[in-house]
Amino acid sequence: MRRVAEQLGLRALHRIDPEAAHGVAIAALRAGLAPSPGPVTSSRLKTIVAGMSLPNPVGLAAGFDKNATAVAPLSNAGFGFIEVGAATPLPQPGNEKPRLFRLTEDRAAINRFGFNNDGMHVICTRLARRGAGVPVGLNLGANKNSQDRAADFARVMEVARDHVDFATVNVSSPNTEKLRDLQGKAALAGLLAGVMAVRGDTPVFLKIAPDLTEAETADVADVANDAGVAAIIATNTTLDRNGLQSHHRSEMGGLSGAPLFEKSTRVLARLSTLTDIPLIGVGGISSAEDAYAKICAGASAVQLYTALVYGGLSLAADIARGLDKLLKHDGFDTVADAVGSRRKKWL
Repeated sequence: MRRVAEQLGLRALHRIDPEAAHGVAIAALRAGLAPSPGPVTSSRLKTIVAGMSLPNPVGLAAGFDKNATAVAPLSNAGFGFIEVGAATPLPQPGNEKPRLFRLTEDRAAINRFGFNNDGMHVICTRLARRGAGVPVGLNLGANKNSQDRAADFARVMEVARDHVDFATVNVSSPNTEKLRDLQGKAALAGLLAGVMAVRGDTPVFLKIAPDLTEAETADVADVANDAGVAAIIATNTTLDRNGLQSHHRSEMGGLSGAPLFEKSTRVLARLSTLTDIPLIGVGGISSAEDAYAKICAGASAVQLYTALVYGGLSLAADIARGLDKLLKHDGFDTVADAVGSRRKKWL
């Protein structure tokens, strides 16, 4: 019955502006109106990534709860871990609206938010007050008008390090001009060195774009290995628009959702041949089968976001339970046993 109510709620939300609908969804979460099955788990689903014990490998990607205002209910929504943010040193409004577009025909979305957030101090104050729950990470960003964006990442890391279980260096958003330039080998090495110097004991993840060439992907792997990165998130949104049907397909910004699945999974598999760093698969996951494919391609865990727009928050628990059944069917005792088992399919 609750699932039916959720689907009716989704239909109503899809009748209003996407960003306004997202605000309503966050408000509903805070009011206790969202699914709350608790972290779905089993002996097969339990796993360890970057030293963190996860009840299951299905996480929430950054961007859903930008300002860490719904951490408690999200921690109880079935996810194995969640990531909030991105946070920048100073609060900023982001790009002009409209800046979020549903591509319903494609089961996708395009956004050009531009790191709109309340700033690191407000966000970290909220994180410091969070109770016990699944591991929580913060996506680190740089201010649009910063004169030293690499230094911005280190500033947020230093403020956040005692309040999170991990932090993600996000140089892969296409919505802040020239941010992706920081994925170049020398620039990325310098940026990561600054973040690692102030991280304390907090694991640092790196989030990369799906639009890198093979040579650029190899450079990222080299830098990540040298820097001591704890995990790589592959991938962020894409600028590619091939094969889209929606009338919003030409909007500027990063494309997420179903069309990104194959491209991001191929980057993931390629990356898994270049490094032993744990990988977190993101991009186009909307079912247990999708999550399982990412894991078999080389991911130790996965993250969702856009699929929740179409499937609702119950999707997290559904995917975790379905993943448990798939692991059992194929004779895997743990998630870790399945990681990379079908990598060759994607190379």
